[in-house]
Amino acid sequence: MATATATRPAPRKDGGPKRPKRTFRPRTLVYTALAWLLAAIFLAPYLEMIVTALRPKEELRDRTYLPKNLEWANFIDVWKESDLGQNLQVTLLVAGGATLLVLLVSLPAAYYTARMRYRGRKLFLLLVLVTQMFQPTALLVGLYREFHQLDMLNSVWTLILTNAAFNLAFAVWILTAYISSIPPELEEAAMVDGTSRFGAMIKVTLPLALPGVVTAVIFTFITSWNEFVMGLTLTTQPDKQPLTVGINNFIGNYTVQWNYLFAASVVAIVPVIVLFAFIERHVVSGLTAGSVK
Repeated sequence: MATATATRPAPRKDGGPKRPKRTFRPRTLVYTALAWLLAAIFLAPYLEMIVTALRPKEELRDRTYLPKNLEWANFIDVWKESDLGQNLQVTLLVAGGATLLVLLVSLPAAYYTARMRYRGRKLFLLLVLVTQMFQPTALLVGLYREFHQLDMLNSVWTLILTNAAFNLAFAVWILTAYISSIPPELEEAAMVDGTSRFGAMIKVTLPLALPGVVTAVIFTFITSWNEFVMGLTLTTQPDKQPLTVGINNFIGNYTVQWNYLFAASVVAIVPVIVLFAFIERHVVSGLTAGSVK
């Protein structure tokens, strides 16, 4: 009986297998060109922002895309002529504090909701989802009156509490979905070995849920970092305002300091870009949590 022999690639002169030639299909080239075009469209505003931040005052109205001279002193003057340093410090405290508070509250709530089948569980998840539909501007007047009565205006704690409250629902929702996708048998095996339920959650579930935790962290941090309406309403002192409100102060009634405005904008986006670049892969895996079981 004849036996089939597997075909092997023709050997090269040096004795190694012959590498197949790369072929580029027209569809691949079109998709690549469209991807580069789309990336250029999204990056163009940021490039314009950097270019304008480096323009001298006398060239702000020039129609040329690139300035004749680069004014690097704009990044130094923007710190001297404004409260940008204090605004940046306030934003770091607000974003970091709100993120920490959201994690402290959402992790136990999401774990209990994912593991326990209690009465009203579906109603609780529905209420969590419904709270995402409320815009901060709809509650603006009530929050202002409440914090005014409590004498908590112009306070970092006020901004931390409001930002944490508006981001808590999303964190509970995404963490519940991710913890539900982790088999509970892993915790049961740890508890059989003598670990308590709290220890099993810390040592087993939490490390496995790290992508979901990172997703909640990055979205809470970025949302708190970019928040504007609450900061503008609940703070009136320039040195107590967050960075987004401080940048808005460069827009006057009759003139706009475009070079300082864009220089401050560059300072504002750099920390977020760096943070997102380091944990981008965790964010992608966390967003798909619970989609496949």
